[in-house]
Amino acid sequence: MAKKQPNQPSGIRNKKASHKFEILEKIECGVALRGTEVKSLRAGSASLDESYARIDGEEIWLVGFNIPPYTHGNVQNHEPTRPRKLLLHKREIRKLLPKVLQRGQTLVPLRVYFNDRGLCKVTLALARGKTHGDRRQDLKKKDQQREMDRAMRR
Repeated sequence: MAKKQPNQPSGIRNKKASHKFEILEKIECGVALRGTEVKSLRAGSASLDESYARIDGEEIWLVGFNIPPYTHGNVQNHEPTRPRKLLLHKREIRKLLPKVLQRGQTLVPLRVYFNDRGLCKVTLALARGKTHGDRRQDLKKKDQQREMDRAMRR
């Protein structure tokens, strides 16, 4: 069993997703990667900004996930923004398909990490885009909570 190294980053997070989207449901799936992509991900250099998952037939693809080329790679280095296949069972994909086809719902990656077995995993979220008013309401709630915490400390 692979041990987690202390200097290894815990994973790549999509920090903007919780601000832009209302998370309805989460699902964990694997990613089909090439060798230099794995090495570059382990170095912690990747970006989930502007990425999303798309269902094509009975397959799910992660589009817009940017993994920069591995610095010590050779001529056969990977393409940084190529679509990457996500590994899910067909029954799980069939369960997600009608939900994604509803207007305003999409699959957004929240986190990419390596589990304790050393496999690369992605946490996908079925999400609905927030309106400007929803975002403003969330900011008000955060401010109110912060004020309550300050009052409790006094």
